[in-house]
Order: sequence, then C-alpha cells, then structure tokens
Amino acid sequence: MMEKTPTKMSMESTLKSLDTEEFIDLHFYRPIGYRWALLFEKLNIPPNAVTIFAIIIGIAAGFCFFYTSLTVNVAGMILLVWANMYDSADGQLARMTGKKSQLGRTLDGLCGVVWFVAIYAAICCRLTPTWGYWIWVLAATTGFFHVKQTTMADYYRNIHLFFLIGSSGSELSDSAQLRENTKQKTWKHDFINKISDFNYIRYTKDQESMSPRFRQMIHLVRQKFPEEAPEWFRAAFREKSLPLMKYTNILSFNTRVIALFVLLFINLPWLYFIFELTVMNAILIYMIVSHERICTDFTIQLSTEPS
Repeated sequence: MMEKTPTKMSMESTLKSLDTEEFIDLHFYRPIGYRWALLFEKLNIPPNAVTIFAIIIGIAAGFCFFYTSLTVNVAGMILLVWANMYDSADGQLARMTGKKSQLGRTLDGLCGVVWFVAIYAAICCRLTPTWGYWIWVLAATTGFFHVKQTTMADYYRNIHLFFLIGSSGSELSDSAQLRENTKQKTWKHDFINKISDFNYIRYTKDQESMSPRFRQMIHLVRQKFPEEAPEWFRAAFREKSLPLMKYTNILSFNTRVIALFVLLFINLPWLYFIFELTVMNAILIYMIVSHERICTDFTIQLSTEPS
C-alpha cells in the first residue's frame, strides 16, 4: 500500500473560530493571508518577521494620508490593505507552523496601534494649517479611546474562544499568572521577552480593569471546577456571548478603514476622529455593559448551583 504524503493545512484549519471571524476577513483577508502564509512557510520566514513587514507597510500607508492628492491617498489605501493581508498571514503562519509566542502576540497587538498612530499623525499634519494644535488634541483623545475599543474587542473574543475551544485555542491571559511567569526570566538572557512581558501585563491589566464582573465570574468558575468548566456552562456562556462577537468585529480593522477611506475620498478626514469618538465608543459601551450583565447573571447562577 502506498504511503500518504503529508498535506498542507487547509485554510479553515488556520482560523481560530468561525464564531469570531468577520465577514470581510473570512472571505477576503483570510484566503489571501493563507496563500501568503504558504509562501512564507516555504521561504522559512517566521511569523514575527511577517508582523514586522506588516508594521512597516502600514506606516508607509499612513504617510500617504498626509497628502491631499486623492491618487496618493488611494496608494495609501492599497498599502494599508496589503499590510492587513500580512497581519492576517502572520497568525495563520503561526498556527500552521506551531511558532506561537508571547512576543509574537505582543507584536501583533502593536501592529494595529502603530498603523493608526501613523495615520493619525499624517491626518493631523495635513490639517494643522487649518485647525492648529486642536486637531492634535482631537486625535490624542480619539487615540486613547481607540486603544480601549480594540483592547476590549480582543479580550471578549478570547473569552469566547476560551469557552469554545479551551485554553489551547484562546489567548486569554491572567495578569497575575503573567507576572509569575516573567519572574522566571532573567534580564541577561531574556531581555526582549521581559520587555514584551511587561507591556503585555500592562495590556492585560487594562482589560481586567474594565471587566470586573467577568473577573468575578471566572474566579468562581475556577473555584467550583478546578479541572475545567462543565460543557453545560461552556455552551450556555457561548450562546450568550456569540451575539457580541459582531460588535468585537466592528471595533476591529475593517469598519474603521471603510470609514477612513470614505472620508478621505470626500476630503473630510477630520470626521474620522468624530466617527471613532461617537459611533465606535457607543458600541464599546454597549459591548462592555452587555458582557458584564451576562457575567453577573452567570455568577448568580453559579453561586446557587451545587458543586
């Protein structure tokens, strides 16, 4: 009998979960990112290098939005789409090759932040002759809330994945455990990883500070079920959490860039800041309030359930 030759991972196997995939990602970025990932795997390029490529391309895209020329702006849009293809490919490549790391997750989180810092700065430089320093104040305020929006969207996706797939398929972290882990590393031998860990601990603490009811619920779950939460609880939580996944996707990349591109086409880029401060913050508040209410209900239920 002939031996079967190993086959490549399918595109679907490089996804975290269909529950958490956004429509444009699933039908555009993931298929293209998968093909990039196959090429990078063949060239033996690691996922972290792909993330760095994405960061550089995204910064170049941001610079293009300084100019009032629509042609240059469109070039920036194309570069930003290209950067996001690589940002999709790095995670898919990591899952294909098993080369996942804390540093990689930190770089991946940094990627989108750097892109939008470049975009915000370019728009501010473009508008300073008209707005003066006030446009920088508006951008800084928007940036503060932008980070909160993407931070919590990422957190809620990972909570959902934790109850869907378990710890192996989720990047849900605990700041206390992260602190213990980083104590085992030395500055002499793990300098880069220590820096990465400190940034990631701060990021995780920020998520935890905005989800006290979830922290209360997960603490109770781990007390009552030290091994693993029972399937009835996991299924019930997923059912309540699933409708919120569409909001986590809205707060991610695609909705933002669609709004940005439209406003650049009509030469009103300052309205992008207003969009983030109003529409996106309203979604953030709704998402937090809804998720905390779900967690409160489950905490009450678990408190009355026998162990």
